[in-house]
Formats: sequence, structure tokens, C-alpha cells
Amino acid sequence: MALIELRGVSKVYNQAEGPVHALKDVNLEVERSDIFGIIGMSGAGKSTLVRCMNYLEQPTEGDILIDGKNLRDLTKKELRKQRSETGMIFQHFNLLMQKNVISNVCFPLKLLKVGKKEAETKALELLKLVGLEDKAKAYPAQLSGGQKQRVAIARALASEPKILLCDEATSALDPQTTESILQLLKKINRELGITIVIITHQMSVVSEACNKVAIIEDGQVAETGEVEKIFNAPQSKAGRRLIYGEKSEALRKAEKTQNIPLGKKLRIVYSRNPAFEPVIANMILHFQTPVNILRAETRNVGGIAKGEMILELPKERTIQEEMEEFLRGRGLEVQEVEEDV
Repeated sequence: MALIELRGVSKVYNQAEGPVHALKDVNLEVERSDIFGIIGMSGAGKSTLVRCMNYLEQPTEGDILIDGKNLRDLTKKELRKQRSETGMIFQHFNLLMQKNVISNVCFPLKLLKVGKKEAETKALELLKLVGLEDKAKAYPAQLSGGQKQRVAIARALASEPKILLCDEATSALDPQTTESILQLLKKINRELGITIVIITHQMSVVSEACNKVAIIEDGQVAETGEVEKIFNAPQSKAGRRLIYGEKSEALRKAEKTQNIPLGKKLRIVYSRNPAFEPVIANMILHFQTPVNILRAETRNVGGIAKGEMILELPKERTIQEEMEEFLRGRGLEVQEVEEDV
């Protein structure tokens, strides 16, 4: 049984200009100990979805089950208890600026009526976990963005949640700090067994930290599955747009300046052993026909460095098919790039 299950979840906001359908028939399952990414562009419905997961927003239709319990069936008291088992961290940290670090971490324990001494002992343990035991008496204004987020994570862990929801938790951070926060989240997942859901618009966050992902567009799930499989061969247009990115400058320039249509474009992904073979050079030598490399880069996917290229093949269909077969025969993931991606 999945720890988090969404069944036909829709959310409609009634506004003066008419209804806004933020979520449309969303079905998702998050297994125990997953680091599950939910990714989409701004306005896709990601934040509404995560707020529905703990019933801060009640769905217009559909059901949300946590550990088999349907949140729609819970009383207000039962729902408050259920929410205590779900921690949340946000883009802008939401710390109490007038209280020091240890008081911020103790705050949810105070709400749970934990004794002061016990709460402070636990808070210090959590600050040690996030690497901030020396900042217990500091105030948020004295901390960097990354340190503030670490305090927010410690606070979210104070009530010993089973689930940690992260709503754009790294969006306000620089790349180096983002990397350190993602490493901390992976450590928390690994050592404490907490299931983590990460809401983000950054594909790099998903590929670095998550094992599974759902791609959201216009309030709907475009595709979902293991991060590596979707990165290698996204099936939806939304997935291809997020993973391929915008057209490369070389591709745009070629489309503008050439009077004849470009050849077939393929995206290839190197993983593990194929990266040690000069596949493209060998292919050119084998067919005695050049290809254009329109884009090439390396990404971290689940801790594995993966190279990817977008190639323009010759225009002759027979050679295109033979080259594609050659690439697949070398263990590469190969996918055609559509013109409008």
C-alpha cells in the first residue's frame, strides 16, 4: 500500500471572472521512503497539489489517503493529529524572526505540549543533524539563506513526521547551497526513513535528489515514473520540454539561415559504459557521413553523471535509420526530438 495516494483529485477556485481549475483528476502514488519530485512550470498546479496533500486545501473532488486513511473522513481533531505527522518547508523559510534558532525548532514541540527541557534537548539533536548546533542562540537575521532553510528543516522534523513536503524549498538559494540542502534531504531520507515530496520547477533538483517524479502541466499529470527512465526517454511533450530545455542557439540559427529543411534530430543519452567509447566518432567513420552536434551537456541523475547530445542526422532516410540502429546497438538511449520542443 502506498504511503500517499491521490485518487481523482481536482481543485476548482471560484473567482469573479469564472472558475479556475487548478487541478484536474490527479492520480498519484508515493511509496514509503521515496524522494518523490513533482515538477512543472509556474502555474502548473504544483503548490496547490502539495497543499491538498495535507488538507491545507480541501480538494473539490477526489480523495487523498495517507497510510490508508482518507483525509476526507477525518474529524478536525483527527486531521490536526494527522498533519503533525507531515512536516513542511517552504521557499521563504517562514521562521519566527523575533525568536532565536532553538526557539524556532522548539515551536512545534511547544504546540504539542512537550516540556521545555525535553523540547530543547530534542531541538539540539535536530540542529546537530542539520549541521547548525553552533547556531542555537543566533537569530534568523544573522543566518544565510541556506542556514535558514536548515533551521526550517530541523523545525519540520521536530514532530517526528513520516512525510516531509518541500514546496520550492531551494528556489531562493544559489546552486552550491541548493546542492548542500539536497544532500541533507537525502541524508534525512536515508537515515530517518522519512518519505519526502519535493515540489520544484528545476529539473536539476529532481535529477539530483529524487528517485521518482510526476510532471504536472495545466493541473494534470503529464507523466510519472522513475526519474532515470523519464530523463532518458520522456514520453510527454511537457516532459520533453522540461528535460530538453529550450532549443539550442545553434539549432535556432541553423533553422533561420538554411533554406533546406534540417535533417532528423535525435537526443542520445550516455550512461555508464557507453561513455567510454567515442560512439559519435566511430559512427561517422563507419558511415563516412558527418552529423551535426547541436547540443551537448552532462547532468547528474541519481548520483550518476550522464551525458546527453542532440544530433542532426543526414537527410537521407536510409542512413538515418542505420545510424539510429547503430546508436541503439551501442547501449544508448535514443529519442527523436520534435520540431516544437
